[in-house]
Amino acid sequence: MHFDYAMALGSFLVAIVIGLTGMGGGALMTPMLVTFFGVSPLTAVSSDLVAAAVMKPVGSAVHYRRGTIDMRLVGWLCVGSVPAAFCGVLVARALGDGEEVQDVIRNAMGVALLIAAAGLAVRIYQAMVDRAARHPKARRRTAEPGEPAAVEPPEIKVRPIPTALVGAIGGLVVGITSVGSGSLIIVGLLALYPTLKANQLVGTDLLQAVPLVFSAALGHLLFGDFHLEVTLALLAGSIPGVYLGSRISSRAPGGLIRRLLALVLLASALKMFGLGPTAMAWSLLGAIAAAVAVWLFVRHRHGLPLLRPARDEPQRAGAVADRDS
Repeated sequence: MHFDYAMALGSFLVAIVIGLTGMGGGALMTPMLVTFFGVSPLTAVSSDLVAAAVMKPVGSAVHYRRGTIDMRLVGWLCVGSVPAAFCGVLVARALGDGEEVQDVIRNAMGVALLIAAAGLAVRIYQAMVDRAARHPKARRRTAEPGEPAAVEPPEIKVRPIPTALVGAIGGLVVGITSVGSGSLIIVGLLALYPTLKANQLVGTDLLQAVPLVFSAALGHLLFGDFHLEVTLALLAGSIPGVYLGSRISSRAPGGLIRRLLALVLLASALKMFGLGPTAMAWSLLGAIAAAVAVWLFVRHRHGLPLLRPARDEPQRAGAVADRDS
């Protein structure tokens, strides 16, 4: 049995993104297998899901120890996602390999990912506006004497039925395409719980993906096109990669994670629309340049220093709240 070291290196790099952002597994790993290593789509989906069933617990364990997981959301997501993921495998088998069906699914995912990226951009802007309001100069203008700074974010109120529905939709798509255990479900979580902190979003999504991916992987082991040599190469790179990414994510500022989430969502969407590597690279570079220009303009417009020196930051309470923006 031939071991593919290049495939292992590719999976290591993708797994860092997965551990850091909670997404990109199917949206990046499966296209990587098909595009760069010539693996057939069904084999790529089956082998990626089996590898993810081993990889996901590694990343989620790190977040669990750091306390960045909302177990209530995990439970309700799994109510919908676990049975739907297994059913998705059966649906994929019933649909066959029709290219038109795959194109519809791929384009729908691309649209969903673009909407999610736009939503994150709005959240980044809102966080910057909030940061401007907490800045010492703004606080001197607007704060009342003795007014306390808000430290704790609003408490998350769980919405069971919509949460389970998000899990069911995500699980069905994962079972069919292997895409969605991170990207699609994170879209739903952002819509339902806009005040959820970024590292909680990543940790919750990683843990709920464990039973979801197990269910889909079992279905593909029974009915898919699983290849052991592909899965072993994926595991060799992805286990250390997702551990490293999760360690960084559980400690990183929420604003940094949110920006990386937006970039991964955009890259995944472009891949869904069939852009080649060169076009995708130029598109991402253009998006990054535009984002930096807008970021500088918004900071200047709201009176924030462009480099945000430490001496101008809010006091301890404000800085703690800013960490999660």
